[in-house]
Amino acid sequence: MILTDEIGRKVNVHQPLSRIVSLVPSHTELLADLFGIEKIVCRTKFCIHPQEIKLNTPMIGGTKMLHIDAILALKPDLIFANKEENNKEDIEQLEKYIPVYVSDISSLQESYDFIKQIGKICAKPSLIEAIIRESEKVLETNKISMNKTAAYLIWKKPYMSVGKNTYIHDIMKRLGFANVFHQKERYPETSIEEIQSLNPNVILLSSEPYPFKQSDIQELREHFPSTDIQLVDGEFFSWYGSRIPKLTSFKM
Repeated sequence: MILTDEIGRKVNVHQPLSRIVSLVPSHTELLADLFGIEKIVCRTKFCIHPQEIKLNTPMIGGTKMLHIDAILALKPDLIFANKEENNKEDIEQLEKYIPVYVSDISSLQESYDFIKQIGKICAKPSLIEAIIRESEKVLETNKISMNKTAAYLIWKKPYMSVGKNTYIHDIMKRLGFANVFHQKERYPETSIEEIQSLNPNVILLSSEPYPFKQSDIQELREHFPSTDIQLVDGEFFSWYGSRIPKLTSFKM
């Protein structure tokens, strides 16, 4: 079967698939749900869902520090990578030997399109439909009652937020938050002074990639005494695939 991945490449997928490599945490969870954990032959150190995969599946480095020789030694049928999370050079090296499907997800709809593409291989249309249907239900349940302006922070020293053309931005919008960094691209650096000038109603502190804690709320309160500051589950906002249906709320 020939599939076209999210960056427009033709990928020759040999079926049936019995040995899959996932280089992205959200891919790993989705592929485990669709194909079974036993078919995933390795994972990155950030692939922590489902929980069983941490116990039984070999680790081949981080998303940007892959052990290429170890991956090739496993002789996989197909490798799943992501344009943003993996290095282009690693992908180019791997695809010399193994077909590599590269995703590029910047919205919830693109996530659904990706799931449907994988559905062409796994032939589980009812499961695909259930993932999408339950994702919509969870997002609707968590939608805030009125629009609020929000700054979503993913990093500290320097502070970094999220701009347009990102999956997190789209999830914020679907939940009813107006992103104060909507005019900026991707993941802009910011400062206390800039956030003050944008005057958000809410500051959302993500649990990943930087693990914001309660102490960070107290630190920011000195600069934003009247702003609602919340710790939120970064997996809810950034893990596309089958993560959202397994979460009941974006709040920690």
